[in-house]
Amino acid sequence: MAQITQSAYDKLKTELEDRIAQRPAISENIKKAKDMGDLRENASYHEARDAQGFNEGRIKEIEEILKYAEVVGTCQDTECVGLGSKVLVNCVNNNLKMDLEIVSFAEANPLQKKISDQSPLSQALMGKKVGDKCLVETPSGKMEYQILEIK
Repeated sequence: MAQITQSAYDKLKTELEDRIAQRPAISENIKKAKDMGDLRENASYHEARDAQGFNEGRIKEIEEILKYAEVVGTCQDTECVGLGSKVLVNCVNNNLKMDLEIVSFAEANPLQKKISDQSPLSQALMGKKVGDKCLVETPSGKMEYQILEIK
């Protein structure tokens, strides 16, 4: 059972409703493409079928996530790292400082510096306090991180 925040649950629920609402339009596109004739060389038909397959796959994926997800609150504690914590860490190996936010897998977005609570770095940081260090196994070797601030 995966833990997700209420925010992630709400976003997934909204996406599910949007994708379900897209079904009639996708079906209409398939019907229009069928009416064009020969299906073997009908790019519009194949594109519409691909869109339907992707949409239905995503609907099933979201339904499974929501079915087994446990909604948890975010950590409001600035004493230790938990789900929802915003953390300033320093990579001791290269003296690189990073601001990160620990979020559920459904909200993870590395470009926004939101990392999944299931990632190796998050797992290593969980429960730690300001000043604590942790080692994380990465593809390029072990990296040591020190927590500078918890927000």
